[in-house]
Amino acid sequence: MKKLVLIFVVVATVAIVFSTIRHRLDKDGAEKKIIISGAWALYPITIKWAEEFQKIHPDVKIDISAGGAGKGMADALAEIVDIGNVSRQIFDDEINKGAWWVPVAKDAVVATINPGNPEIDKILKRGLRKEDLSNIWINETLNDWQSIVDCEESLGINVYTRSDSCGAAETWANSLGGKQEDLNGIGVYGDPGLADAVKRDDLSIGFNNINYAYDSKTRKQVDGITIVPLDLNGSGRIDPEEDFYDTLDQITEAISEGIYPSPPARELNFVSQGVPKKKIVREFIRWVLTDGQQYIAEAGYISVAPDRLQESLGMLDEQWKNYNDNEEN
Repeated sequence: MKKLVLIFVVVATVAIVFSTIRHRLDKDGAEKKIIISGAWALYPITIKWAEEFQKIHPDVKIDISAGGAGKGMADALAEIVDIGNVSRQIFDDEINKGAWWVPVAKDAVVATINPGNPEIDKILKRGLRKEDLSNIWINETLNDWQSIVDCEESLGINVYTRSDSCGAAETWANSLGGKQEDLNGIGVYGDPGLADAVKRDDLSIGFNNINYAYDSKTRKQVDGITIVPLDLNGSGRIDPEEDFYDTLDQITEAISEGIYPSPPARELNFVSQGVPKKKIVREFIRWVLTDGQQYIAEAGYISVAPDRLQESLGMLDEQWKNYNDNEEN
């Protein structure tokens, strides 16, 4: 009798486990799990998208990690993850390796300094020209705040950059006419790390994605960081039409209207090795390109243009159909 009871318990347990596993599979038999890695720039909004998507798909598990656009691209091409978050343009050699991508949001990179800088008021009134930024990070010919503003004592500029392969650094360098490897300065890992480095150093200058320079709740610049305005017209001062950095809403509007230049404004992309094969991954991307766009503004991002979104949806469907047709043949 005891053996019969034991057998019944084992069979029942196996049945429950099998039922649970079956519930977590899509119609193709693939586990309802999505693995995402990559750009710090996309990390906050991807977390939000995952939370909202799981509310309507509670049987789906989504694992998300940051680590830079370089990691996201490498992981996607190696099929270690289902989606790589890449916060820069896609390079030709990556396309040749099979990179498939869709833009899902927009944001920008901004120059940051410490509010404790003794000449903070003069710096903010004057702003920095593209030439100044290039001479700070690439040419290394501008290394003292005294050379930028009229001050009595020498104040060396402590320059910080990213140590990890990332979209923010590549985009920032591209806006200055170079590549990430051309950027000089003290290398720091990740967006949070670079923000912390600037906060600890009164004479620092760095750069961050806007979602690490602003607080998404207060919509103000985060404590310990001040964004340096760009002198877009080269007048040697920040004119009223160039002054849009006080709040997250102001700068996102400037990005949306094309007032803040691109680069360092840019599209943020989902990348995979070829068109995604897992049904649940395609469903998630489709949701992000449609219903998921409603969370863009509150999270401090800018939506991709409607025609660009429709183009991406059409590409997703068409390329998946072509993949299936080729498989059948």
